[in-house]
Amino acid sequence: MTEVIIIDRGLEAYEQTHLAMKDRIELLKGGERAELWCVQHHGIFTQGQAGKKEHLLDLGDIPLVQSDRGGQVTYHGPGQIVLYTLIPLKNFGLSVRDLVRLLENTVIAQLADYGIEAKACSESPGVYVDNKKIASLGLRIRHGVSFHGIAVNVNMDLEPFSRINPCGNPGLEVVQIADLIGDMRLEHVAKGLSGHLKQELLALASHRMTGKTK
Repeated sequence: MTEVIIIDRGLEAYEQTHLAMKDRIELLKGGERAELWCVQHHGIFTQGQAGKKEHLLDLGDIPLVQSDRGGQVTYHGPGQIVLYTLIPLKNFGLSVRDLVRLLENTVIAQLADYGIEAKACSESPGVYVDNKKIASLGLRIRHGVSFHGIAVNVNMDLEPFSRINPCGNPGLEVVQIADLIGDMRLEHVAKGLSGHLKQELLALASHRMTGKTK
């Protein structure tokens, strides 16, 4: 039976989440269970597999860790919701490109509920408001299971983004929900994002199974 489980891990170190994801893949591969983890991290820069040193400008006292996700450098900190997506792609009828589009559309739909008009960019994955980045995306696939996910800026200190070229884009500005509509409860955003994505994943699984039985 297909399951999509939402887990709120609260505020924890990036390395702790990363290790937990890698361990979890072994249990999810080949199955019909997906897990969506809602997490906030202590302040940290993460560099993707293709990351270039030229995009690290002046990190100061914030640590940098090498990540096995795709993409360049980004920042995580309290006040940002990271939605980690541990999904056995085949069992939900998803390609990597499909998942990228699904994550972007999930954020766009959630922002629309708040009256914020956002869009994706085919040349640079993520979600943008007036050409400013509000959500960053990076994925990795192992044993057919996706991990990592999408990070949405809600109500955080954005200053650390000035110490890097966000996602490898010099001059790219970042924005957050609080700048656009005022304070927003992190729990509300996390619940909305994970709930919407869960609904979409279950619909995909149902459609796939219906197609198999015809």
